[in-house]
Amino acid sequence: MTANAIAVDVGGTEMKAALVAVDRHRAEPLRWLRRPTPRGADGAATAELVVAAVAELVTELRVGASADAVGVVVPGAVDEDRGIGVYSANLGWSDVPLRDMLAERIDLPVSLGHDVRAGGLAEARLGAARGMRDVVVLPIGTGIAAALLFDGKLHSGGGFAGELGHVDIGHGEACGCGRTGCVEALASSAAVARRYQERTGVERSSAEVASAVRAGDPDAQAVWQEAVDALAKGLLVLITIAAPECIVLGGGFAQAGDLLTEPLRDRLDGMLAAYHRRPRLELAELGDTAGCLGAALLATEGLRTK
Repeated sequence: MTANAIAVDVGGTEMKAALVAVDRHRAEPLRWLRRPTPRGADGAATAELVVAAVAELVTELRVGASADAVGVVVPGAVDEDRGIGVYSANLGWSDVPLRDMLAERIDLPVSLGHDVRAGGLAEARLGAARGMRDVVVLPIGTGIAAALLFDGKLHSGGGFAGELGHVDIGHGEACGCGRTGCVEALASSAAVARRYQERTGVERSSAEVASAVRAGDPDAQAVWQEAVDALAKGLLVLITIAAPECIVLGGGFAQAGDLLTEPLRDRLDGMLAAYHRRPRLELAELGDTAGCLGAALLATEGLRTK
């Protein structure tokens, strides 16, 4: 049976929304819209933005059809069970009861989720890890956070699970969290760009550093290797504890493709022992649509549990 979900992915700079037809085997976007997220949007302003998007997408339904549920995903720490945005630096809020705020304005079942976990759910069900049950989806951008799926189900840890970027791997570099030694301080896109500039005095994005690696720039290669090594050390901890069958790499850093996956696979092969489950490494397939598709899946799962 197909359900029509309205899915909304609220980012710090942009909100993506879609009308999505969902059944057990697919999630097909029927209509997309994108809107800028107002600067300094608090919980009330964000709720208004979501309500307006839902209203606009409802008008796109074919005659005789109806929307069945709404799924909304946001960044930061999210308590899905209570429907609360616990904290978001990008959106500037804390302890916002967003699900209840939306339910008061929208006459449909509303689910609230975390953007990274929702995107991970979409990659596991519809994308690079489809058909697998124990999956880690790891977007690598300004920060590094993982979506964890065990036996096909998201694990949220009350909204705090998956912070792989803040595993201490023993180096002395400072992290934005205030500690030293974090994976994120060496292996995020932002860290690669920053460390290249510190080494050379030249300002380049992580994508430009990747191009320099391919061109044989020794400074770029050194920074890149340090990033791959840091990421492998963080993943070793995760593999030892969670034993995923597949790790999906996404975000801006993963756009480097085999420049990332090949040395990372080699580094992990040298670190893993016989008692480790050796995961597949895959690149994400769904791009920036993953959050919305995941929000649609969360919305329709909520229907099935009622």
